[in-house]
Amino acid sequence: MDIPSQQAITKDNVPVTINGVLFFKVVRAEDAIIRVQDYRYAISQYAQTSLRDVIGQMTLDQLLTEREEIGKAIEANVERDTEEWGLEVTGIRIQDIDMPEELKKMMSRQASAEREKRANITKAEGDKEASVNLAVAARTMAASPGAMQLRTLQTIDGLGPTASNTVVLAVPVDILQTVSGVSDFLKSRSQPAEILPAPPDGA
Repeated sequence: MDIPSQQAITKDNVPVTINGVLFFKVVRAEDAIIRVQDYRYAISQYAQTSLRDVIGQMTLDQLLTEREEIGKAIEANVERDTEEWGLEVTGIRIQDIDMPEELKKMMSRQASAEREKRANITKAEGDKEASVNLAVAARTMAASPGAMQLRTLQTIDGLGPTASNTVVLAVPVDILQTVSGVSDFLKSRSQPAEILPAPPDGA
């Protein structure tokens, strides 16, 4: 049986419109016929009033997140009041909860601000972790003389062939000096040895 839409005020004074579904069965037919004139109408009225009573004890946040608990509370109230009619309530389910449009917009803005807040917190944590890693890398490079040169060579190797781009690297002076020294050494090894003339006889 449908519970018609009901206007109710939550504990924090928010007007809402709510409806639901009532499930019940007749366990003693004679009581359902004799003790009450129209058991369907009567149990529907009890469900409606109990729905308003339970909603009035809930805040809006509870109403939106605790539907199952609300259904159980309404079910207990209705079953207690209709037990002598030979009826057994097997379940109550909340279907739709409607609220003013302005309140919906406010809740949407609040949810958006909450998501933005979480995104900023995540970004800040990532920046903090990156700065810690950079500090560790800086200490490692400072402790190892060749670490910076190795990192520079890795960067150059990672660029790959990019014919359409021009890349300018600030290479440390000590690397240039090392390369120049190796080049001079290789040149000296590749030149043939100078042949000196033989000394004159008797010299």
